[in-house]
Amino acid sequence: MTSQFHGSATTLVSPETAGIESVTTDISIWSAPFVAAGVGHPVQLEWSPHIAALLGILGLALLGGVLVVRNRLGSRDSFSADSSTHTEEFLTDREQVQQLIQDNGGRMKQSRIVDSVDWSKAKVSRLLAELEEEGRITKLRLGRENLVCLPGHEPTASQSPERPTNE
Repeated sequence: MTSQFHGSATTLVSPETAGIESVTTDISIWSAPFVAAGVGHPVQLEWSPHIAALLGILGLALLGGVLVVRNRLGSRDSFSADSSTHTEEFLTDREQVQQLIQDNGGRMKQSRIVDSVDWSKAKVSRLLAELEEEGRITKLRLGRENLVCLPGHEPTASQSPERPTNE
């Protein structure tokens, strides 16, 4: 059996009926029949690939517009929340350590500093030694650990008593 397309109709020809008769069937896969007002005969609306492509492009443009609006509204809300993380990116390593100690009440164990930052123990030790030389922090030995303090936040037991001056 072979088929031949003629517009919106298909002619089916079988080997038994070849040359005798042919069967014609109306195919309306891409068209929908409508009755015109007052005319009484069906009107065929055919979907061309161009119309389908145009509708697809319009759908994608609409989706893209919705996503752009959502991202812009989302970026306004997150701008104020992200401002603190942006300032942390511009701090030097020394400033970052000092800020970390300040955020923890002015004193912190060295092992907690190592756990809080993504640096090696050696780098943290080196930074703390430099900060101690500059007088920005004090390190107190507590058994096998170091307590790192900002000036003025040292424990009272570690401070030397003030001696009255003899005049």
